[in-house]
Amino acid sequence: MTDVHRTVDAVWKLQSARIVAGIARMVHDVGLAEELAQDALVSALEQWPGSGVPDNPGAWLMTVARRRAVDHIRRSRSFERKQGELARGLEQRDPEPDPGQDPEQDPEQDDVLRLMFVSCHPVLRAEARLALTLKLLGGLTTGEIARAFLVDETRIARRVAAAKRTLAEERVPFDLPSGAELAERLSSVLGVVYLIFNEGYSATSGDDLVRPGLCLEALRLGRLLAGLMPQEAEVHGLVALMEIQASRSAARTGPSGEPVLLHEQNRGRWDQLLIRRGFAAMLRAREIGGTPGPYVLQAAIAVCHAQARTASDTDWARIAALYGALARLLPTPVVQLNRAVALGMAHGPEAGLALADSLAGDPALRDYHLLPSVRGDLLARSGRLEEARLEFERAASLTGNAAERAHLRRRAAEITVPAAPGPTLAQAARDFLERGELDAGTVRSYGQTLRRLRLALGDRTPLPSLTADQVARVFTAAWGEAAPATWNRHRAAVRSFGAWASMEHLAAGLDRRAGTRPRAEGIDPARLEALWSRPDLPLRERALWRLLHESGAAVTAVLSLNVEDLDLDDRRARTGGSWVSWRSGTARLLPDLVAGRTRGPLFLSDRRPGPARTPAPADLCPETGRRRLSYERAEYLFKQATRDLDPAGDGYTLRRLRPGA
Repeated sequence: MTDVHRTVDAVWKLQSARIVAGIARMVHDVGLAEELAQDALVSALEQWPGSGVPDNPGAWLMTVARRRAVDHIRRSRSFERKQGELARGLEQRDPEPDPGQDPEQDPEQDDVLRLMFVSCHPVLRAEARLALTLKLLGGLTTGEIARAFLVDETRIARRVAAAKRTLAEERVPFDLPSGAELAERLSSVLGVVYLIFNEGYSATSGDDLVRPGLCLEALRLGRLLAGLMPQEAEVHGLVALMEIQASRSAARTGPSGEPVLLHEQNRGRWDQLLIRRGFAAMLRAREIGGTPGPYVLQAAIAVCHAQARTASDTDWARIAALYGALARLLPTPVVQLNRAVALGMAHGPEAGLALADSLAGDPALRDYHLLPSVRGDLLARSGRLEEARLEFERAASLTGNAAERAHLRRRAAEITVPAAPGPTLAQAARDFLERGELDAGTVRSYGQTLRRLRLALGDRTPLPSLTADQVARVFTAAWGEAAPATWNRHRAAVRSFGAWASMEHLAAGLDRRAGTRPRAEGIDPARLEALWSRPDLPLRERALWRLLHESGAAVTAVLSLNVEDLDLDDRRARTGGSWVSWRSGTARLLPDLVAGRTRGPLFLSDRRPGPARTPAPADLCPETGRRRLSYERAEYLFKQATRDLDPAGDGYTLRRLRPGA
C-alpha cells in the first residue's frame, strides 16, 4: 500500500461518518449517501496519487460527494419540474465547504448524530444495526467487520444490504426524534454501542478472549455520542462504564491467553488513564442529575471495583445494592445472574446460589455458558464439589470461545472427587441411540431431544440422579413456546428413553399438548425475489427451494425424491402414490444437480456418514457415498439464509415456500 493509499484509508475512517451523514441529509437515503461518498473516495484514489493529498482531505471528499449528490438530484425523475430550484436551494443551504476549513467546524453539527440514530433504528435487527453502524460511523470495510465478528464477508454484506433496504422500505426519516421517542431511540443507540464493546471485551467465539479493535471502536463511538449529546446522563454513564472496563484489558488474560478472573487480576496493570477518564465521565453524568438509568448504575458498579485497591477491599454490599436497583429498572436474566454473583460475595455463596438456581429454567439463559459457570463457582465455595465440577464441564461445552473453554475445563479438572456410580447421561444417550432397532429418522429425532438434555444438564451427570423436575425445567426452557407437535415429539423421545433406562418417571412432569398446526404464511414476493437473486446460493439449496416453491409439495415429499424418479422432459417426478411437478426455474437447475447420477437420493448431504451412522440403503447414494439430505439440516440452512430477509430476524421455515402457504 502506497503512502497516498494509506492516507486515503486513514482519512476515510476519520471522516466517512461526517461525509455520509452530510450527504444523507441532502438525499434522504442512507444507502445512496454511502454510494455517493464512496464515489468521492474512488475519485481521491484516482486523483491524489498524481495531484497530491489536499491540505484538508476531509473537506475535499465532502465537496466531491456533495457535487455528486446535487448531480443525482438534478437527474432524479421525481424532481424533474423543480430540479433547478431544488438543486440551487440545496447549494445555498449546504454550501460547499472551503477546502481550507476544518470539517469539525461544519455548521450542521448534528448530521452524524442523525446518522447514528438512523443506523441504530429499532426497525433493524440487532446484527444489522451492529454491521451498519460499524460501516457508516466507523468507516470499517466489510472485510474488517467480518474479521471482527469471525464471519464471512458475504454475510456482513447481506446484513448491511438488508439494513439499507429495510430503512428504505420503512421510509425511516433522516431526522432526530424528540420527546419520548428520543429516549426510546437513544436506548437503541446506546445498546448497539455497548454490544460492539462487549463483543470486543469478551469475544463470543474464536480463539482470543479479547478483540481490542472492537473495544476501541465502541469507545470512539461512545465519546463521539457524548460530544454530540452532552446533556444526556446515560450517554456519559455508558462512556464511563466502557472506559473503566477497558482499563482492565491488559490484566484480563494470562501469559497463554487464558482468562484471569476479576478478583485474581494484577490491579497494577489496570490503565489508570482510562480509569480517570471513566471517573470524569461518571462525574459528568452525576452533575446532569436525574434518576440513574441502567448505564449510570452499571458505571457506578464499575467505579466500586476501580476504587478498591485490592480484591478484598471491594465493597460488595454496595455492589449488591446497586445490582438490586439495576434489576428493578432492568429485570433481565443476565442482570439477575450478575446480581447473584454480587449476593454470593456480599452475603455468602448460598445467597447467590438461591438466585442463580431460580434462573435455571429461564429460556433466555438456555445456552448461556455463564449460568453454569457462576453456579459452579458458588457450588465450589459451598463445598459441593461434585456438582461444581459438572457445572464447569457444562459451561465449557456451551461457550464458543476457545480460551474460556480451556479455562473452564481446567477448573473442572482441578476438582478431584470420586466418580458417581452408574452410567453418565452422555453414555446412556449414546447406548440408547446406537441400538439396531431404530431407523435413521428416529435416531435423528431422538438425538435432538437427548442433545438438548445433555447441553442443559451436562454430559457427566450421573443417570441415576436425573429427576423429572430437571427434565421438566429443560423442556420449559427449550420448548415451552413451541408448537404442540414439537413438544409432543420431544416428550415421546423422553418417554422412550426413560422406558429403556427403567426410569419411566422422567416424563412424569410432561403432559401431552393438544392443538392444531397453524397454516404457515407465505413469503412476501419481493423478499422471495431477493432470495432468488443472490449469486452465492449453492446449487443444491437453490434447486431445493425453487422446487418447493414451484411444486407446492410437502418438504418431506420433495426430500424423498430419487434421481431415478425424475422425468426431466415432462418436469415431474413420482413420490409414493402422487406426482411432484415443477416449472422452468427448477427445470434449469435440476440437470446440473443430477450431474450424471442415475440413481439414489436427489438431494444429498455435504459429507459421507460416519461408520456409526450408516443410513438405510434407500437413503445412501450408491455413486457418491453421501446420504440423503435430512429435513432438519435443510430447515436449518434455509433459516440461516433467510434471517436477513425475515423482519423478525428468525429466518423462514421451508413450509413458507409453498405458494399460498
